[in-house]
Order: sequence, then C-alpha cells, then structure tokens
Amino acid sequence: MYDYLFSPLKLGPITLSNRIIFSAHLTNYAVDQLPTDQHVKYYQARANGGAGLIITEEHSVHPTDWPYEKLIHGFDKKVIEGYRAITNAVHAHGTPIFAQINHNGSQASGMYSRRAVWGASPIYDPLFREVPHEVTEDEIFEVIDGYANVAKNAIEGGFDGIELQCSHSSIVRCFLSGATNHRSDRWGGDLQNRSRLMLEIIDRVRATIGPDKALGVRICGDELIEGGMRIDEAVEVAKAVDATKSVDYINTSIGVATASLFAIEASMAIPPGYSLFIPSAIRKEVSIPVVGVGRFKDPLQADKAIALGHCDLVGVVRGQIADPDFANKARGKDLQAIRYCLSCNQECVGRMGLNRWLGCIENPNTGREATPEEKVNFRSKAKGQDYPKVAIIGAGPAGLQAAISLSQAGAIVALIEASPNPGGQILLGASLPARNEIGDLVRNQLNALRELGVEITTNTKITEDDLAELNADAIVVASGSSHNKPYWISDYQGSDEDQMSISDVNWLFEKRVQPKAGETAIIFDELGFHQATSAATYLLDRGVNVVFITPSMVIAQDLGVTLDLELWRASMAGRNITFLRNTLGTHVAQKTLGTLNHIIGKTDSIYGDHLFLATHRRSNNELYHHALQAKIPAIAIGDALSPRRAHSAILEGQRAPQSLALVLGESRSSRLGALR
Repeated sequence: MYDYLFSPLKLGPITLSNRIIFSAHLTNYAVDQLPTDQHVKYYQARANGGAGLIITEEHSVHPTDWPYEKLIHGFDKKVIEGYRAITNAVHAHGTPIFAQINHNGSQASGMYSRRAVWGASPIYDPLFREVPHEVTEDEIFEVIDGYANVAKNAIEGGFDGIELQCSHSSIVRCFLSGATNHRSDRWGGDLQNRSRLMLEIIDRVRATIGPDKALGVRICGDELIEGGMRIDEAVEVAKAVDATKSVDYINTSIGVATASLFAIEASMAIPPGYSLFIPSAIRKEVSIPVVGVGRFKDPLQADKAIALGHCDLVGVVRGQIADPDFANKARGKDLQAIRYCLSCNQECVGRMGLNRWLGCIENPNTGREATPEEKVNFRSKAKGQDYPKVAIIGAGPAGLQAAISLSQAGAIVALIEASPNPGGQILLGASLPARNEIGDLVRNQLNALRELGVEITTNTKITEDDLAELNADAIVVASGSSHNKPYWISDYQGSDEDQMSISDVNWLFEKRVQPKAGETAIIFDELGFHQATSAATYLLDRGVNVVFITPSMVIAQDLGVTLDLELWRASMAGRNITFLRNTLGTHVAQKTLGTLNHIIGKTDSIYGDHLFLATHRRSNNELYHHALQAKIPAIAIGDALSPRRAHSAILEGQRAPQSLALVLGESRSSRLGALR
C-alpha cells in the first residue's frame, strides 16, 4: 500500500521512524507567553498517534516580536520548565520533537509589545498596516543573538532539534524578499546579500546546539506577491542553505502570512498537493531531505508525493488535528477508520484568526486534551440492570455524533432519520463541486457507527404520538432546523407568475427551485457564510444574473477567517453579480424587493425573478417539548436546540452521554460536579 511513508529517514543525527511530520502551526495555548499543560497533552496525543516527527509552534526570539497575544516567548528562561514537560511527554512515545524559532519582523503589530515592529525596510504589511523600523546593523546582530539564545533554551528544555522559520512570516523572509528588502547596505540588494541574515543565523544556531542536534530551515518557494520571491530564487536560497553543511533538512511553504495567507493554510477550495512544485524543484538541487506540505489529508496522497520524488517527508497538520491517530491508522492500513480533515478551516485556522484556542470541527477533544470531559459509562451505572435505551431522532451531524458517543458510553442506541439519507444539511453542501469534501464529515461519522455496530433507520418520521412507542429510557432530539422567513416578508405568498418567488437557499441545492438562464436572482444573506456564496456560484454557473445583498459591511464576512473569502471574491470577477452592502430588506411587492441602506438611510427597489434567503433558521424542537410534557427524559442538541454551525452540533453530540446522565436521574451533587 505504501512505498515510502513508513520507511525510516535520517535528519542529521536524528532518525525518524516514518515520514509523517506534525509541522509547526499556531495553537494559542500559551498563558503569559509560557508553555502550558495543554501544549503537553496536545503534542503528546500526536506522538502517541504515531507521528514520525513533531515540530512545535514558533517561539519568539526577541521582545520586539509579539504579533499575537498567545505567542511563546522563547527568550524568557521561564520557558525551559514547560519545554521539558513537552519534550518528556513526547519522548515517552519514542517520537523526536523540534522547536521552531522565529521573529515575525514587519508581519506583526506593536499592540502587545508596545514597541515599533522591526523590519528589513520601512515597508508596511497589508494586514497590520504598521510601518516597521528599519533595523540597524547592531539590531540585526541583536536578532541573531536572539535566535542563538532561544535555541540554547530549547536544547536545555530537551528538544532534539531546531527549525528556523525563514518562510511565510519571518524577519528573515523580510530580508530574503525583494518585495520587503529595499536596503542598499550589505544586508540588501542582490539575493546573496539578502540571504546574509539567514546564513548568519544558521551559523550561530548550529554553533549553539552542536552536532548532536538536528537543524532545519523552512523557506518560502513562492510568496505570491508582486516583487516577491518566486521558485527560481527559492531554489537558489535552498542551495545556499545546503552549502553551509550545517543544515539537516529543508522545510517548505507557499505564500506570505497576511498578504497571501489563503495559500498557506488552504481550504478545500484548493486541491491537495497544490504546492508540491516547490519541494520538487528544491529537492533536485540539494543533498538534504526536503519536506513537502500542501493540504495532505490522505496517507496515500502523502506516499505518492514521496514516491514521485517531490519530497522526502510530508507535513500533515490539519489531518492530525482532526485525528491524532492518523499515522497509526495509516500504518495499520485502516484507512476507513481515519477521521479525515475537511479543510474547512472553521475551528482551526478560523479560531486562530479570532484569537481563540485551536480546535477542530470534527474533533471536540482538540484544544481540550488537558481538560477532557468527564467520561460517562452507562455499563458501570447499570449495576446488573439493562443498559439505557436511547432513541436519537435525527441523523444529521449532531445525531450521528450523539449515536457514536452514547454507544461508546454503553447505551443501546436507536438512530432514526426522516429522510432517505443521514447527514442533514451537510449533504447539501457536499452536493456542490467546490464543497464536496465537507461530506467527509458524514462519511467519517458513518464509518465510526459501522465499527460500533449502530444501525440507522431512515425514511421514518417520528411524531408526537410515536414518542411513547419508541420504548426508550431517554430521547435525544437532533431534528435540525427549518427555513424561517424574515418578518418583513412573512405574509408574502409569491406564487403567481408576476410575483417574485421566495425560497430558502437550501431549496436551490435541493433543486426544488431552478431559475432559468437570463433571469435575475436576489440573494439576501444574513449569515455571512458558505450558504449565500455557494448559491451565488451555483446560479452564475447556470447563467442567472445575481444581486447579492447583505446587512453587513463586508460580503460573506465569516469566510475571511476560514481563508475562503479572497478566493471566492476573485472567482466573481467579471461575472454578472452586483453587491449591495449595509442593506436591509423592507418588503416585497410583485417582482421588486424594497431595501434600506441602514448607514445612509437610502431606500431603493431591486428587481428580481427570485429571492433566495440565507437567513437565520428556526429550531425543529417540537418533539423535545412534547417529550418533556410526557415526562420522558430528553435532551435537544444541534440545531434542534439552537440553529448554529456544524461544530456546535458535533460538540453537543459528543456531550450527549454527560447530558443524558443528568436527566436520567443523577444526584444533585453529581449534577453540579458534571456541570463544573
């Protein structure tokens, strides 16, 4: 099945048991700029799961570098104790671990440091928009000293090696790139001079850590910005790194954090392996191993990349965020058991962008490894009695996850779905070419249920009269949500030919409504997420003219942090779509939508043959309230509790055993303890 993925590989003095790397990425787990027990448990879980190498998130080398709140300050000696806790935990599983060290340079803000940011030249970053201080030569050597000092702290803390971040967000990148280095001294000008800082750091760090520790350098192969580094220059930089004879491997990346961040942590809109041209070109010109990255979510994809000579190792980050046991399952050839990453970026990248701790839409345990939910074992509570029988009504993401968790907790589960197929609204998204990978969420859940022996009864709608006939000790209502018209069109029927048809965007994907080419469709978006943008793409692809209206200041504002917005907006260029921001709907009359710009108070009438609503939904919670009235122990989860996104549904499904343990008659003290 695999040719190379599970063959050993030497990185200088360190031998890896396999070629799956848990590469460096932000976590926001630091407290007071120090490592925490959450770091320990997080990295330990991936080591236990079989990763061949772990490279931690970046560690700052200088007080001028503090671009986000929860950055580890590697220059503070107090980090060493936390480092030892992390490395001891990872080494217990026989896994090597490296520390990535960095200075973000001008790709930063002085908001936390209360200092000017440092850069190669006074060229501001487009996200932070702070003009950096052009560092003097003395300050350059101060930065070099910082790298050496943090490397020393890391080695004292038990790390097996150091990775220098010189790629997508680094003061070293600022010097390497012609886009951000306009100096005329020996640190600027041609590529040799622009590489000087990187080479000086390599020399100092190698001298600091000695020959018995590994040293890697991560470089960017294509910055995707005007005047930035391209692959030809990246290859020359890699050759210079190799020529030092001090570096044991080269890691790669694409894009610049902030300016072209969408390429660094690509969503499902970009195909797997999209950046393999970078390690492929570099590997042909250097003598040391090269790491390939680029949305690898499948071990077969990773092995193929190595087999084709693109790289020697593969970075799998989000795949191991979603499933810490990714490597072990791959080694055991149990591919169906892998919880495949969706590349949705909602709870990993998206949470980082909102200054929250890293999580995962599919794996609620991610980010809570150090504070797990108290486990419920209904078998131990049964004490010879029958295990509790639980009927779960609805097999969307919430119901499927509840069935998994309750079955694992020892309950006897009956999972009932009204429609022909389980999956709920996820199936609608998965039906669209650009969103089909979201369907892996349901695929992963169904695979887990098959392993547990849980069957799903489909095409069965449960009514109030059926509740007692379920013969269940408790009921989980996961019946989702329904379309809910805004108040300003609640009385409008829209059935005649001379009137505008009004539909939920989901009806479009269900093909209940199909506008004709040449017609005009208005999309009214309150949600700011994939529903409206997917509808716009769907309609435009079929020759329908689109007017996209949102009350918000930004079109599809919640797609910014998932890194989907920039690509989607680019795909709209030159198409028959009009955008109206800061605009409310007020009424519908025949084939016009009345609008109000709530910033300037201007009213208008917009023509349309169809109106598609991406608006807040209504919980299908009637069965929950009927169960309570009938004194049947019940909980509501997911949209049946409150219409939200999939991560909330899955989290509540996972917590179903704890929630049911309460309603099934726990003592008051146990209830309080569980709630804590």
